[in-house]
Amino acid sequence: MKKLSFYLKQHIPGYSLGILSMVIAVSLDLLSPQLTRHIIDDVIVGGQIRLLAPLLLGIFGVGAGRLVFQYTKEFTFDRLAATIATDMRRDLFSHIQSLSTEFFDRTQTGELMARVKDDIDRIWNALGYVSMLLLEVVYHVTVILFCMYSLNWKLALIPTCCMIFCGILAFLMESRLGEVYEEISEENAALNTVAEENLTGVRTVKAFAREKFEIRKFLSHNQRYYDLNMKQSKIFIRYSPWFSLVSKLLPLLVLMVGGYFYIRGELTLGSLGAFVEYSNNIVWPMEMLGWLSNDFSSAVGSYRKIKRIYDVKPVVTQKETPVVLDRVQGDIRFEHVSFHKADMHEILHDISFHVEAGKTIGIMGATGSGKTSIIQLLDRLYDATEGAIYLDSVNIKDLTLEQLRGSISTVMQDVFLFSDTIHENVILGKKNQVSSQDVRLASRAAQASGFIDQMEEQYDTVIGERGVGLSGGQKQRISIARALAKHSPILVLDDSTSALDMETEFAIQQALKDLTDTTKIIIAHRVSAVRHADEIIVLEDGHVAERGTHEQLLAQQGLYYQTYQAQYGSWLNREAEG
Repeated sequence: MKKLSFYLKQHIPGYSLGILSMVIAVSLDLLSPQLTRHIIDDVIVGGQIRLLAPLLLGIFGVGAGRLVFQYTKEFTFDRLAATIATDMRRDLFSHIQSLSTEFFDRTQTGELMARVKDDIDRIWNALGYVSMLLLEVVYHVTVILFCMYSLNWKLALIPTCCMIFCGILAFLMESRLGEVYEEISEENAALNTVAEENLTGVRTVKAFAREKFEIRKFLSHNQRYYDLNMKQSKIFIRYSPWFSLVSKLLPLLVLMVGGYFYIRGELTLGSLGAFVEYSNNIVWPMEMLGWLSNDFSSAVGSYRKIKRIYDVKPVVTQKETPVVLDRVQGDIRFEHVSFHKADMHEILHDISFHVEAGKTIGIMGATGSGKTSIIQLLDRLYDATEGAIYLDSVNIKDLTLEQLRGSISTVMQDVFLFSDTIHENVILGKKNQVSSQDVRLASRAAQASGFIDQMEEQYDTVIGERGVGLSGGQKQRISIARALAKHSPILVLDDSTSALDMETEFAIQQALKDLTDTTKIIIAHRVSAVRHADEIIVLEDGHVAERGTHEQLLAQQGLYYQTYQAQYGSWLNREAEG
């Protein structure tokens, strides 16, 4: 993880300018009471009228200078904070993208959204106006106390004691708030997760008439979030009045005690006026301490949350000196591959098969038999627990992830389409290499051109989030077109024609036969999808139960034969009777 200091070091000149502007602005602000003191002592009491014009001009200059340097200070801090937050959000998102699939198996989307958006925003605030005001408060108070002690050290003890009292209050409040912010951040993530799940799955919610249940679930998290924020407010309210009380009493105490010193001749009238003005100037830092502690605690809690994500390292990594193939042929070999996830039973056991470049293998099996896991291992979304997987006789762990995954076009079982045009969804695999002609040819081969051409804007039609508005079959065909347009040496179809009618499936299979230079892995429940494969393997409970060609497996009259009979038995009986 790049520490916060890394980002700050990159902007040292900018922060130096901001701090310098702040110092000048505060110094000019604190020069005003000195000018007031001279007007009272020298002009009003001393009668030196000739000094009035320069002193008034000085007050005007102080005001103009403060205007310029205050603007410079605030703009500089705001710009730097925005830049750092942008860089941090970019790096955090890149880190999340680099994490292995197993991280996303156990992490809610809402939590990640909260980290990338809300927590970075809190750090943004801390690095911008909060840090600016904290520095200003420290410098402001230091200079004011110096000026007060130079005027009368006895009277300066009053604001000093008040500042110590407020500092202790701020420390106590920050320690209490830090615990609450941890809980608020967690509940914010949970609330985001519930909202994201329900908005994404709103059609499922409505189909099962679960609106009231989901509303109650959301309201329970919403109430918890409300309670935690009220707990935060109660802590803040418990301490905040003390800051206000001290800030209101301080000028009064200074005026009373200072008046006593003036009567005794220990303080001039002008010095007393300056002292009262200084005491009014030191009031706002006291009032700000509570508010700044509040925001600072929030940022610290958010930084801890982000740090926890950075502490997670990707499980699937590539070697420092990986092998880069000149050209991927598509020869795939699994050798005694076994796989299980953490705290789970074995998913695959001793899987071995070989697919020569340009050949086709079909994989069948009941739900949960491990079919999709084979593809996930080939893509290195996970690493095999035992055994090895080879691509063109090279262990896939020795290849770069970019070359490995770039050589495989996968049509996932769960089709995911982005909220973009059909054209952009099809060229997703190789945006800079796929032409419009390739898009149309791939769509035609995937039997998608028919319904696309009927749309008003055709390939420029923007489809909704996750393909909302398209049927399951239409989404599958666009997904197949995306894989074909990529022109990869390996094509994986993971139950990709389940939503298609038999006629459309047959047309796609005919198009796949023309891809003679492409290695094809077809996972399916339908016999029709795999019957023409060079080899078919049937999985059962994570191991290879049967293997062979379509005819060989039928002759064995095992699991494959039973599936064939279940799907075509009635038709075969009618044929026999006819």
